[in-house]
Amino acid sequence: MTIQVLDKGFLRLTNFMGGDAVVVQSARVSFGQGSKGEEQDRKLIRYLLAHGHETPFEQSVFQFHAKCPIFVARQWFRHRWSSFNEISGRYTVFAEDEYYVPDKKRVKEETNKQGSIAADIPDEGHRAFAEKIRAESERAVAAYRALLAEGTAKELARIVLPLNMYTQFYWSVNARSLMNFLRLRCDVHAQREIRLYADAARTVFRERMPWTAEVFDEVSPASRP
Repeated sequence: MTIQVLDKGFLRLTNFMGGDAVVVQSARVSFGQGSKGEEQDRKLIRYLLAHGHETPFEQSVFQFHAKCPIFVARQWFRHRWSSFNEISGRYTVFAEDEYYVPDKKRVKEETNKQGSIAADIPDEGHRAFAEKIRAESERAVAAYRALLAEGTAKELARIVLPLNMYTQFYWSVNARSLMNFLRLRCDVHAQREIRLYADAARTVFRERMPWTAEVFDEVSPASRP
């Protein structure tokens, strides 16, 4: 399952272990019991989430392959109760056009130090903003390529590249930690770019663990429209 995100990014589910049934089995193992039928199993999942008994959800694990801008990845990696393996700029060469260009300019939100809102400007203003980002990105990539051509080591040449360059990584995360990620990154206060990746992860979560996701949406809904 691959979901396209931003202009050149994606989030792809590469592996999954567990599910709603595994949550139920893990919760009832203390009593030597398993499933009691869909109705009772759903009630149990609801009880677990409503009362903060979340360790059974750690038995279900997702593995994703993500492609996102570096500045998004740096926010993503703050979620330390999961595992990441990222492509290395020491061993690989960045592609010439692998950078993110926003389609709309945003400006600082006065009531939120780290927030932003869409700029109230004509379409020409948005296009000029995007073109400036593109031009500066191309300039940085050209400098990077020139350094490589001179024989500069990849690990050193890469330092001229901007934070909007795309990176790729594998992300393994259990359902409990994934729900924590969704609580924070689907929220209206999260930066738009990582919020779009969180929305994609939430789509996968709903598809793979529908009972859990249904209750999660009720008890911890995203606080944006």
